[in-house]
Amino acid sequence: MRRSGRPPTRSSAWTRSPSAALGAGPIGLAAIATARLFSPNRVIAVDLAESRLEAALRFGADTVIRADSDPARKATELTGGLGADVAIEAVGIPETFELCTRLVRPGGHVANVGVHGRPATLHLEDLWIRDLTITTGLVDTYSTPTLLSLIAAGRLDTSPFVTHRFALDEMEKAYEVFSHPEDTGALKVVLTRS
Repeated sequence: MRRSGRPPTRSSAWTRSPSAALGAGPIGLAAIATARLFSPNRVIAVDLAESRLEAALRFGADTVIRADSDPARKATELTGGLGADVAIEAVGIPETFELCTRLVRPGGHVANVGVHGRPATLHLEDLWIRDLTITTGLVDTYSTPTLLSLIAAGRLDTSPFVTHRFALDEMEKAYEVFSHPEDTGALKVVLTRS
């Protein structure tokens, strides 16, 4: 039951299992890391970049699937023919949103957290009978105190997000590394004064 005036927490979708995160960049990896707090029986990560699939395993994914290898079919096989209970779209392109709607099971949840710059098609001709819940939105501050307390208690380790460190006078090199994550494995780059 909803508390008066408060929307249901989006993270409550992770209490089901199995779950899939499409996109293993910083947002998808954050979804994978926080999913572990809800103990799903399987977390599947989908991405094109090998470095990001390796990162997904480090962040807690049980299985990784290359995005160019029919992830809907593979996720369905991994879930006993049903599909994922939750599919997190963390890329922000129409193809990954549409893929989420294909790999989620009937009665499942598609959580769109990717920032879209182009329209995505909602295939109601296929989805109308599947009883899906689709949520959208960016991070709000409601969960910030909880996340900070989990970090302080050592239950949520955010240090793996920082993959590269540079001095402030190396800013151009830092941008070069950050702008080619598929080659460098960059997630977050920290600049310091010294």
